[in-house]
Amino acid sequence: MASTPETRMVYPVFPGNTNHYDTLFGGQVMAWMDQAAFICATRWCRQKVVTAHSSAIDFHHPIPVGTIVELVAQVVKVGRSSMTVQVELWVEGMRHAERKLACQGSFVLVAVDENQRPVPVPPIEQQK
Repeated sequence: MASTPETRMVYPVFPGNTNHYDTLFGGQVMAWMDQAAFICATRWCRQKVVTAHSSAIDFHHPIPVGTIVELVAQVVKVGRSSMTVQVELWVEGMRHAERKLACQGSFVLVAVDENQRPVPVPPIEQQK
C-alpha cells in the first residue's frame, strides 16, 4: 500500500561541495535531487526503483556555501510501473529563515523486480 507522496531532505552546504565561486556544484545538486526522488518513489511503492529519466533541471539562484538546502520531492503522477517525482530545492541562510526556490526538476522512476522487469505500483488515488 502506498505510503506518502512527499519526502523532505535537508543538507548543509559545506566548502567540500562547492566550486571556486563558493556555490554548490551543479552535479551535487542533481545527485541530491535524484536521491530525494529515489527515496520518495521508494516510500510510495515500497519496491526496488531505478531512475529512468530526468527532465530539465532549472537553476534559479546560486546556492552559497554556509547555507541550508531543503529538497522537497513529491509524487505527482503514477503510471503502471512508473512514478513521476517533482523535486524542488529551497535555500535558506543559517542565521535567518528567509527561503527561496533555488532549483527544480522532474524525475521518472520505475519499480522493478529482481530480474529488472517493471512491476506495478499503487495508483496515486490510494494516497487519500
